[in-house]
Amino acid sequence: MSGEPLVRAPITDWDVAYSNVDHVPTSGTYASRWQGEAAAFRAALADTGRAELDIAYGDNPRHRLDLFRPGSVPRGLLVFVHGGYWLRFDKSVWSHFATGALARGWAVAIPSYRLAPEARIAEIGRDICRAIEAAAARIAGPVALAGHSAGGHLVTRAVAAGSTLDERVLERISHVVSISGVHDLRPLIRTAMNADFRLDGAEASAESPVLLDVRRLVPVTCWVGAAELPEFVRQNAALANVWAGLGVATTEVEAEGCHHFSVLEPLADANAPLTTACAP
Repeated sequence: MSGEPLVRAPITDWDVAYSNVDHVPTSGTYASRWQGEAAAFRAALADTGRAELDIAYGDNPRHRLDLFRPGSVPRGLLVFVHGGYWLRFDKSVWSHFATGALARGWAVAIPSYRLAPEARIAEIGRDICRAIEAAAARIAGPVALAGHSAGGHLVTRAVAAGSTLDERVLERISHVVSISGVHDLRPLIRTAMNADFRLDGAEASAESPVLLDVRRLVPVTCWVGAAELPEFVRQNAALANVWAGLGVATTEVEAEGCHHFSVLEPLADANAPLTTACAP
């Protein structure tokens, strides 16, 4: 009712507020299933000569990306950055999520990157910029960025002030899609995960897209599952709101019935709204 105050309960347990694994009862089934689906996808595409695997973009063993090409001249390049709280996973789990974009004529690059605690979050952000540059050197045309969870942070960080993304590549960025992204890192200081992140107030602020200006006014879609933890819904809305105020054309989506893991699965469908947002 108009005039009634909106009261928001403060967070008292940050580990609970950011634990997707505990929030989704079936969370343990996704990674193993996706690993098998991704391996089958790579094998099928390798047989056609349209998969380039383990392309090096740096000296670290995790500085590797896979590049998948459509059956015709690519309309552009989609770089998909995986999540896992900057702590886990690599490119091998996510390959099949390139299916929808490939069907729409886009090449898709999926990088691995260094993980915490080996690398700080700021260093991981620089890894992603290098990966984007390496993939963009192989595919002509526009470059779209999409990322899930920590990956949503990393792709928005790549177009924010202070990123190391080369200006010539930045000029090719056509749009960015953050899926369930974490855009304000300051709450993570209060989680147990910070033993690995080693975030302090200064780094958390310096690496939070929601607190940064943008380097280029590219359209940004902030996409989250409506059934996700409240903190992820809030973080999604926060970036859409703040960056709109900086002149960015933002779109905010809460996908009905989707949680933190199921929200990704439409990427395998060429006609799903999430896929068309990533690869128009």
